Amino acid sequence: MSKIKEYSNNVVTVVWEPKKCIHSAICAKGLPEVFQPKDRPWIKIDAASTNNIIEQVKKCPSGALSYYMNAEGDKTSESLETKVEVLENGPLLVYGTLQVTYKDGSKETKNKTTAFCRCGASSNKPFCDGTHVKEAFKG
Repeated sequence: MSKIKEYSNNVVTVVWEPKKCIHSAICAKGLPEVFQPKDRPWIKIDAASTNNIIEQVKKCPSGALSYYMNAEGDKTSESLETKVEVLENGPLLVYGTLQVTYKDGSKETKNKTTAFCRCGASSNKPFCDGTHVKEAFKG
């Protein structure tokens, strides 16, 4: 069973799925007062405004971080325009909702942000698992 943690400030709840995390540190670099990986708990939900937290969570390349608004019945985060970004020495990020078709023909819908491997060393292909850091991938 995968461990999932939730952090709430009564307006928004940030959801963290550690199994998806590729340790890009985009969250910690972008909003260090909230995302502090060396601390426990590592997310200080009251350290920034709700809007700043939401904007930073949207930048998570693996989808390990997501959010939902706490208003009764609102368990959705806003949908994103589909766009593609190449991270220097890292994965290919696809933002938005997309359907991935695997080589065996099975399909999976991905929401928010999906990180695709560019280094070829991921053990979770076609997705990035952070191996590019150990492999010192350049590209």
